[in-house]
Amino acid sequence: MLRRRGFGRWLFTGFVCATIFAVSPTAQAQSSDDLGVFGQLQYTDATGAKVFIEGVELSIDDVGGATTDKDGNFRIPVSSPGEYSITLNTATLPEGVTLKDPLRTNLVVTVSENADQRIIFPLITADTVIEVSESSFSVRRVSQLTLEGLKLGLYLAMASIGLSLIFGTTGLVNFAHAELITWGTLMAYFFNIYGLVGTFGFFAGWPAPFGAGVNFIVATGLAVVMGGVLGYVLNRVVFRPARKSGVSLLAQMVMTIGMAIFLRYVFVYFFGSRYRVYKDYGSQRANSFLGMELTSRDAAAMVVSIIILIAVGIGLSRTRTGRAMRAVSDNRDLAESSGINVERVIAQVWIFGGALAALSGTFFGFDTVKWDIGARILLLVFAAVTLGGLGTSYGALVGALMVGIAINWSTLVIDTELKNMTALVMLILALLLRPQGILGQKQRIG
Repeated sequence: MLRRRGFGRWLFTGFVCATIFAVSPTAQAQSSDDLGVFGQLQYTDATGAKVFIEGVELSIDDVGGATTDKDGNFRIPVSSPGEYSITLNTATLPEGVTLKDPLRTNLVVTVSENADQRIIFPLITADTVIEVSESSFSVRRVSQLTLEGLKLGLYLAMASIGLSLIFGTTGLVNFAHAELITWGTLMAYFFNIYGLVGTFGFFAGWPAPFGAGVNFIVATGLAVVMGGVLGYVLNRVVFRPARKSGVSLLAQMVMTIGMAIFLRYVFVYFFGSRYRVYKDYGSQRANSFLGMELTSRDAAAMVVSIIILIAVGIGLSRTRTGRAMRAVSDNRDLAESSGINVERVIAQVWIFGGALAALSGTFFGFDTVKWDIGARILLLVFAAVTLGGLGTSYGALVGALMVGIAINWSTLVIDTELKNMTALVMLILALLLRPQGILGQKQRIG
């Protein structure tokens, strides 16, 4: 027993040290002498061919400007990381070529300290102009919003399943789950930018993956592992001792709130409040199909999400570990009397939930990497879990898809800035009309 406790303390100490080094300001020190905003101006003509535009002027107030070359490329150097407003001079566009959204002649972007920031001004010709009078409820717009909703729903589902399983096996409402999502985003960023050992500075100058960043796909895999590690550490060091000491579920829920606040400000202290971007797949031009638009990055992430969710479903229903998780979730006492090691199953659920949350975090960080990205979507996760049914993994999947689609559909009638309010409305209605959720039971045993 003493050896096990000693090992746990050493593991926790090593994990905390690794976290501090991984997000330390020294790891963020990088030259900002060669930062800038860049992009490429092009449009698709009537034959479907891409045409690059030369001679278009772009500028940043008080910084400078640039003119596109024969390949449509431009770059405006900036002196330091920060937020910049880029303006396109529409008078320099060729005749017949306009912005897809004529009112968006100005874009606001955040330049991080690790890389240039790519921007995109979508352009179209007179032959492909979409009429302004098109109804907000057009088939094209509804289809695009549905696609965006499915994307959001898939990302939310991966985060929600872990939260739902933790509640099912322990009865704990884990508010710190948001920080598991953020942790995945930050770990993917640091592995993508700094690599493995290079993060700590011991092997600076070594090739990837030691002294340099790794490809985002590899970084995502490493972030998933780190998510599982954090989930295990939280359970082993904080919540397992609390359960053994007889701490009530209400007190443990308050502990999760405190843990969430603590981790959140650890992140902002070491990572900083400035938004950043991944080195790979930071900005892409959307591909059009069937009247809808989706980037290759998001399409790949959606396919991966579907594969992962199918694998999770098969694992929960077909594997011994999955059946044990469901048994503990249905009736902990009966499962323990049947010979199931409940504490081991709970540890596996925390690892599993942490890994899934971290994976969803890497996808949520595609646009910007933020220290509070998990807290920003926590309401959506809780709405999905409550709507689908607390403690049911399949309910979390159904609820997440419904929340994702409903949020995006709501922009047909309300302002985009208010769309997350839809999740709050759905959460309230679910609690009032069907507290057990869509796939939940009216009464839980045990």
